[in-house]
Amino acid sequence: MGVPAFFRWLSRKYPSIIVNCVEERPKECNGVKIPVDTSKPNPNEVEFDNLYLDMNGIIHPCTHPEDKPAPKNEDEMMVAIFEYIDRLFNIIRPRRLLYMAIDGVAPRAKMNQQRSRRFRASKEGMEATEEKQRVRQEILAKGGILPAEEVKERFDSNCITPGTEFMDNLAKCLRYYVADRLNNDPGWKNLTVILSDASAPGEGEHKIMDYIRRQRAQPNHDPNTHHCLCGADADLIMLGLATHEPNFTIIREEFKPNKPRPCALCNQLGHEVKDCQGLPREKQGEVRRLFLLRFSSFHSFIESILMQVADDPELSILFFLQGYLTESGFVNLQRVQMIMLAVGEVEDNIFKKRKDDEENFKRRQKEKRKRMKRDQPSFIPGGQFSPQALGSGNRSSPQTISNPRQAAFEMRMQNSVTGGIKRKAEDSDSEPEPEDNIRLWEAGWKQRYYKNKFDVDASDEKFRRKVVRSYVEGLCWVLRYYYQGCASWKWFYPFHYAPFASDFDGIADLPSDFEKGTKPFRPLEQLMGVFPAASGNFLPPTWRKLMTDPESSIIDFYPEDFAIDLNGKKFAWQGVALLPFVDERRLRAALEEVYPDLTSEENRRNSLGGDVLFVGKNHSLCDFIAELYKSSTTEPVDMPPELCHGIQGKLSLNENAVLPDQAVQSPVPTLCDLTQNSAISNLFGFILFRVSFVTHRKPPAVLKPGDWEKTNNNGRPWRPQLGFNRDRQPVHLDQSAFRTLGHAMSRERGQPGSGMYSNAAPLGAYQGNPYRPLFSGQPQIPKLLSSKFGGFFLIFSHCQV
Repeated sequence: MGVPAFFRWLSRKYPSIIVNCVEERPKECNGVKIPVDTSKPNPNEVEFDNLYLDMNGIIHPCTHPEDKPAPKNEDEMMVAIFEYIDRLFNIIRPRRLLYMAIDGVAPRAKMNQQRSRRFRASKEGMEATEEKQRVRQEILAKGGILPAEEVKERFDSNCITPGTEFMDNLAKCLRYYVADRLNNDPGWKNLTVILSDASAPGEGEHKIMDYIRRQRAQPNHDPNTHHCLCGADADLIMLGLATHEPNFTIIREEFKPNKPRPCALCNQLGHEVKDCQGLPREKQGEVRRLFLLRFSSFHSFIESILMQVADDPELSILFFLQGYLTESGFVNLQRVQMIMLAVGEVEDNIFKKRKDDEENFKRRQKEKRKRMKRDQPSFIPGGQFSPQALGSGNRSSPQTISNPRQAAFEMRMQNSVTGGIKRKAEDSDSEPEPEDNIRLWEAGWKQRYYKNKFDVDASDEKFRRKVVRSYVEGLCWVLRYYYQGCASWKWFYPFHYAPFASDFDGIADLPSDFEKGTKPFRPLEQLMGVFPAASGNFLPPTWRKLMTDPESSIIDFYPEDFAIDLNGKKFAWQGVALLPFVDERRLRAALEEVYPDLTSEENRRNSLGGDVLFVGKNHSLCDFIAELYKSSTTEPVDMPPELCHGIQGKLSLNENAVLPDQAVQSPVPTLCDLTQNSAISNLFGFILFRVSFVTHRKPPAVLKPGDWEKTNNNGRPWRPQLGFNRDRQPVHLDQSAFRTLGHAMSRERGQPGSGMYSNAAPLGAYQGNPYRPLFSGQPQIPKLLSSKFGGFFLIFSHCQV
C-alpha cells in the first residue's frame, strides 16, 4: 500500500529534509580488497542503535535489476544480496540490533494486491520474451551482430513469494551470512541479529513495526533508542511516524525517474528491444546513491497531508491517521462522515478543475514542443562538415577534407532522414488518449461510473450502501493494520473500484469490529491464491494441476488472459487488473484432496515459523543461550533484558540452530564454509501469527530540564542544522580562496555597483559567527556544504530542527 509519487512530492515541498550520506568505500591494495572497519565511529556523525531491513526491497533489485544485467544464477543473486546488506551496514553501523524481515504470508486484503501484481508480471514476462525472440530473429536476418544468447531459464520474479524453494534457499543463505559476519566482522561483535524469514507470517515492514511496538511497551525500553529503517515504499514514512519514536530515521535509495534500462538483447543503454540494431555501444555503470529525510514535527506534517487530501480526494485514505479522525488506530466514523460529505459537496468542481488542469498542461506541453522545434536549426551537417566546439582539438592544424563527394552525399542523405524524423515527431504530438467512458467532468458522471464499473444503476441504493460499507471496513482495517497489527487475516475488499465521497452518508453507525481468531494461509496455500498458472512450476505437481486442468473445480481462479482497465490512467501498470477474487472455501476444499501428496520437504516449507535470533561469542547473551541447549528445555524462556540492550522476548530451542564449535556449511559454492564457528542462534518470540494488538498513544508534551536552553540555542543566534550534528562547524573559505576572488572583485566593496562581485560578503564576515548581519542591503552568503557525499540518504521523523 502506498501513494504513487508521494516521496517526490514530499521532498520537493520540504527539500531541507534530504541529507546525503557519507559513505566509506572498501579500498584495494595490490589487488586485495580491504573492507571498511565498521567498528569505527559513524562518519555521518550519529550513532544508530537499531537497523531494520525490509528485505524484499533488497531482494528484488538484486535478483532482477533494472539498470544493469541480471545475475546469471541464484548463487550470484545471493552474493549480490550479501554485498547490498554490507553496504547498508557500512553506512548505518548499528550498535545494538540488526533486524532483517522478509515478507511472509500476507493477510487476504494484501493477497489480492499480490495476486494482481504476479498475474501482471507473468503476462508481461511472456510478452517480453516473445518480443525479444522476434527482434533477435529480425536483426540476425539482416546481418546484425548480437551477443551470444545465454542458455538459461527466464528468471520468474514470482518466486520471491513465501513457500517457494527460492525463498527457502534464501533463508539458508542469510543464516550463513549472519554467522559469517558475527565470526569475522569486528563491527558485528556485540550485535544482536534477528532474522524473520518468509516462514513467519506478515509483511516485512509490519513485522518490523510489530517488534518496535512490543519492545516499546516493555518497562526496560530505552526511549532514546535511535532506529533506522531501510526501504523505498512510501508507507514506511507513515509507519515511522506512527511509532511516535523520537529518533526514527529512514534510509532509502535515490530515485531517478525515467532512468533508461539496458536493452534485453545487447545489454546496452540508449534504446529498447524493439529499436535494437545489434550495434555495439559504450557500456555505462553507476552505483546508485542513498540519502536521508527529516521532519520538523509530527503534527505539522500530518496537517500538510490533510490539506492535500482536501485538495485531492483520491489521495490515499491512509492519511486519516492522527487526532481528529482517529485515536490510536480506531476510526471515529462520525467525523469521517462529516469530512467525506463536505468533500462530496464539491466533487463536481474537483473533477472539472482536474480536467481543466490536464488540458492546460497538455496545451503548455504542446506549445513547448513547438517552440523547441522552431528554435532548433532545421539541419545540422554531420561528418567532416559538422560544427566543432570552440577550443576542441588542435586549432593550429585543421583537418583536411578527404573525399568531399562522399561527404556531400552523406550530408544529403542525413538531410532526408532528418526530415522524415521531424514529420514523425510532429505526428506524435497528436498521440491518441485512452478512451474515457466515465467523463467525470460532465453531468451524469455518477450514473456512468456505477453502470460501467459495477454494472448496476446508480439508483440502486442497496448496492451502493454495500460498496460503502465494505470501503469503510477497509478504512478501519488499514488503520489498525498500520497502528496495531492485523485485525483480521481473512477480510478483504470485495470490489475492484471505490465509491465516491458523496456516497458516505449514514456511515457513523456502521460496526467496525472484525471476526476474532482468524488465521493466515499457509505458504503453499498462499501460492495457490496469488500465482498464475504460468508460475505453477513452483508448486507440487498435483497442486499445479488444479491451475491447468479444465476439470478442476477452481480453474476459474487462473484465467490465461484478463482485461486491464486503465480507469482514466495512461499506462497499463496504473490500471486495474480485472481478476476474479479467490473464494477461500472453494480453494481449501480443492486443496484437501491434494494435501496427502506433499513430501516431507514440501510439508516443512508449508509450515509457519518464527523469528531467529543470532549472537556472537562476545555477546553477553551467548552463554545464556548455550545453557538453554545444554538443559534441553522444551518451554519458552524469558530473555534477560539486561543481557541484550533491554530487548525482551521469549527464547525457544531451534532444530536447525547455528551452534558454537559446529561447522556452518556454505549454501553458495563460491563461498567458504565456516569451520570454526563461534556464533549461536535461537528462536525469538516464536509468534506463529500476530493476532494481538499493541496500542500506543502519543505521550503528552512535557517540558524537561534543558529544554529552554535548547530552544534558546544557549543564547547564540539561530542557525540551521546540517545533517545529524547540531554543533557541526560551518565550512568557510581560507585565505587562498579570498586571494583568488580578489582578482575579480573591486577593492571598494562597500560601494554598490563597483564590481561584478560587489554584492559578495567581505572577508570579515567569515570570521567568528558566520551568520552575523552584513552591511545594510547586502545579501547573506549561504553556508557552504562539504563536497563529501555518499549514495544513501536518510529520512528523519520527529526531529526538532
